[in-house]
Amino acid sequence: MKAHFLAHPDAEIYFSMPGIAEITGARVLAEFGDDPTRYATAKARKNYVGTSPVTRASGKSHTVQARYVRTNRLADALHRQAFSALRVSPGARRYYDKQRAREADYPALRQVGNRLVGIFHGSGRARPEDRRRQDEALADVLAGRAPVGRG
Repeated sequence: MKAHFLAHPDAEIYFSMPGIAEITGARVLAEFGDDPTRYATAKARKNYVGTSPVTRASGKSHTVQARYVRTNRLADALHRQAFSALRVSPGARRYYDKQRAREADYPALRQVGNRLVGIFHGSGRARPEDRRRQDEALADVLAGRAPVGRG
């Protein structure tokens, strides 16, 4: 499995994300697929994973809840990625700490995963050649200094 994943043309994109190694990268690739046109927007990708929140509004009532319908294997792999990213990415740690001050542990970790999926969507489509520029942009997005791709 490792050899097949390392031979994949998108393996470098997966390795550029914090918290992804061979096994997690292979799981995420298998679940997302390698068709770059499958997800038109970052929101579509986040909805498929199940990391994006569900907003319900009726009259004066407005609630935001966690999405429970999701692809469990993919959600588990991205949860592991988000947890691992806390150790290796200072931007992910700062974002998690900011969310943790507002919410409990698991929702904050889900928010980190949601943001990483949005970043992954953008980096997978752009295929940047300059790795250092991508790493700096990733740190800015995770720290909240730059917007994540809309959509």
